[in-house]
Amino acid sequence: MQAPTFTFAHATNADARSQSGPLLDGGFNSACHSRRRMVPGRTDARAPAPHDQGMKRPLKLALLAAGVLAVLVACAPALSPGPDGQTLRPAVSGERQYLTLPGFGRVAYYADTRGTGRPLILTPSVNAAASAYEMKPLWDAYAGSRPVYALEWPGFGSSDRPDIRYTPALMTSALSALVAQLGTDVDVVALSLGSEFAARAALSDAHICTVALISPSGLGQPRPGTQQASADDGGQRLYRILNAVSTPLYGLLRLRPVIESFLDRSFHGPVDQGLVDYSVDTTRQPGAKYAPVYFISGQLFTPDAYAELYSKLQVPALVLYDKDAFVSFDRLPQFAAQPGVQAVRIPDTDGLPHFEKQPEVRSALDAFWAAHL
Repeated sequence: MQAPTFTFAHATNADARSQSGPLLDGGFNSACHSRRRMVPGRTDARAPAPHDQGMKRPLKLALLAAGVLAVLVACAPALSPGPDGQTLRPAVSGERQYLTLPGFGRVAYYADTRGTGRPLILTPSVNAAASAYEMKPLWDAYAGSRPVYALEWPGFGSSDRPDIRYTPALMTSALSALVAQLGTDVDVVALSLGSEFAARAALSDAHICTVALISPSGLGQPRPGTQQASADDGGQRLYRILNAVSTPLYGLLRLRPVIESFLDRSFHGPVDQGLVDYSVDTTRQPGAKYAPVYFISGQLFTPDAYAELYSKLQVPALVLYDKDAFVSFDRLPQFAAQPGVQAVRIPDTDGLPHFEKQPEVRSALDAFWAAHL
């Protein structure tokens, strides 16, 4: 959006809450993989001017934020509905379909039923601009050769975006509903924070035969600090704070330079401009701010995903990883030591290896599936 990267998460609860600045991806900076791109000639140290002291500086910032919000509202382009009534163009080829999730509404997914073999379900990360487009390189690689489905999480992409409470259980139920609708054995490939939902679904759904996790969140060491505070109250206090300023906050996050800046941290080379374009489009949908506020407040993360989810997996699992500015892999060796778990490093990638090293990712996936037919 994780790898939320935007992906490019989209981090464990600990990964996500122990650092600052996780607004677009599946987590915050990890302690061991943080990568900052500094602007030449600029320093972070600046002595406050006398006239900025006291209440004047907060007032100026508030006025500036109000001005930025006014510009955003005035300049945001309106999106016209397409032939299917959707204002958001399709994220991938194939037919856009919907399933109804009780108590929520419509959940979107894309389907290409051509080909033979076990169906493949692709799930994106969770971030401020998550969508099935995050899985497009793998969709393009496998569509036509085997049945492929790409899920869009509740509150993201072409799925409904109501103002409700978003939880890991809700996200997991969307994947489980798609598996139930297909009614057959499937392989699942998940990105970043989507890996936690895929693992949770695999613990209770016998139709999920394998899980492949790309730059998964949830493998960092639990840490004290804000992570503990969030664990104590479930992120409710932080959610209330963020929700109070959600409109200007999300207005800032959906700016193209901000989106591109966060994506830049998930690409070793140039940022994929198609992903930037689609991320901008998906953030302009009605209700786009609701689910991301729950993500940013930490409520979509499992407090200890390794202990609660990954360590309990009984199905074959593959982890594809390298560096990631938003998640850490402290407990990956422990996870990889479990029976049926394999870890493959995709060098020179920063969270979205399927965008930058698609042949290597496909080769690893094909070998994994061949061993677990």
